[in-house]
Amino acid sequence: MALTILTTDDSKFQRNVIKKELTALLKDREITFFEATNGLEALSLLKSEKIDLMFLDLTMPEMDGYQVLGKIQEEGIDIKVIVVSADIQPKALKRVQELGAVGFVKKPMDGKKAEPIILKSGVL
Repeated sequence: MALTILTTDDSKFQRNVIKKELTALLKDREITFFEATNGLEALSLLKSEKIDLMFLDLTMPEMDGYQVLGKIQEEGIDIKVIVVSADIQPKALKRVQELGAVGFVKKPMDGKKAEPIILKSGVL
C-alpha cells in the first residue's frame, strides 16, 4: 500500500525539495504525493483524502501552519505532521509541539535529518 504524503508550502521550490528528499529516503516505498500551497488547501485535502503524513510550512498566505495545526486539533483530524520551517526559535518549536506536530525540520529539508522524525511518527 502506498504511503500518502501531503507537502504544504507556498513555495513550489520547497515542495519539490521535500518530495525529492523523501523519494530518495524512502526509495523502497511507493509514495503518493499531494500538494497544497496554503493551509486552507491543506485542510481541504486532509478532509477529502486519506493522508498518512504531512510536511507543513509555518509561514503561508491564507492560513499559516500554526492555524492549520490548531484546526487539525479542533476538528480531530488524524494526521501526523512534521513542520518544515526556517523559524527554529525555541518558542516556535514549543508552540508546534503543543499544537500536536510530531517533529520539526529546518529548511531546506534534508531527508537524513528528517528520517528519525519520520520513524518516530509511526507511519512507516
